[in-house]
Amino acid sequence: MSDDTDMLELPLGDWHRAKGARMVSFAGYAMPIQYEGIMAEHQWTRESAGLFDVSHMGQLILSGEGVAAALEKLVPGDISALKEGRMRYSLLLGADGGVLDDLMVTATPTGLYVVVNGAVKHQDIAYLRANLPAAIDINHLEDRALLALQGPKAVETISRVIPGVDQLYFMEADLFLWGEVPLWISRSGYTGEDGVEISVAANEVQALADALCAQPEVKPIGLGARDSMRLEAGLPLYGHDMDPSTDPVEGNASFAISKRRREEGGFNGADRILKALAEGPSRKLVGLSVEGKMPVREGAPIFAGEVQVGTVTSGGFAPSVGAPIAMGYVAADHNSIGTALEAEVRGKRVPLAVAAMPFIPHRYHRRGASK
Repeated sequence: MSDDTDMLELPLGDWHRAKGARMVSFAGYAMPIQYEGIMAEHQWTRESAGLFDVSHMGQLILSGEGVAAALEKLVPGDISALKEGRMRYSLLLGADGGVLDDLMVTATPTGLYVVVNGAVKHQDIAYLRANLPAAIDINHLEDRALLALQGPKAVETISRVIPGVDQLYFMEADLFLWGEVPLWISRSGYTGEDGVEISVAANEVQALADALCAQPEVKPIGLGARDSMRLEAGLPLYGHDMDPSTDPVEGNASFAISKRRREEGGFNGADRILKALAEGPSRKLVGLSVEGKMPVREGAPIFAGEVQVGTVTSGGFAPSVGAPIAMGYVAADHNSIGTALEAEVRGKRVPLAVAAMPFIPHRYHRRGASK
């Protein structure tokens, strides 16, 4: 991240500044990193409801006959089985099975609604155009903004503003009307908390943000807290914890390879990926607990004795854990839970231990879960 200069503007850019946000460059956009402080915003969202502006993300509609089967050549998820209003996390794969992006796919009445990461959305669109049949239409919804309301009070709060949202369960989505404004709302997010993501016309987003922030449970929250929350939730950040050099198995995303796809294959890199599933990867993305107070950041080498066995890909202080935590790739013979390791930070060794992820429990509102 760098200072806010010559960056693209979000529809809510001036709104963020008026609320005291410190703006930084992220994914080519001027985005709010914090308002009153990352620690306070993190804790507020864990306890109440935080409003995040994620309008830098790419929102796409893929449509046309056979669109689900066509997309399945590029992702390892069972897209054809998605019922209308249901979502699936998946991975856009290169020809060799490397991860080009992680994304969310939702079945809608008009096609597949796909949300991709902002930093690579234009590369993703070009890749999809080059690798999907000409009959598949790709509509980039550049006239829409995207908000995420996250936290244990998020759904009860938005349901006062937009009745009926509380009827959704985790990974479900539907069309709602706010007055005469159509909103596509999913019960999903990137914090480990319950919450929703809201796709809204860019020219209506400020009024919606004002209506949500008028609720006493809601405050605007910046990128800094979004990052510390997703790290505690064990959620990877594309371009850091996963990239084209990693496959889904070593990226700790085997869950995204659906049962039918494991049996049938037929997706990019299937031979490599299914072999890694059967034999185990040579390295894997793992959680790391950090001894002491010194944060261990991206790029720090990880050692077992004098031998480097891995590299940190994300790290920082975790407010809800009360200590520094990290993620990183560690060689197979050193990545069992509890394995003692060290990271090198500014020439000093910092003790680590391989830890289970997530670092704090997810609090998703799943269909069929016990109350």
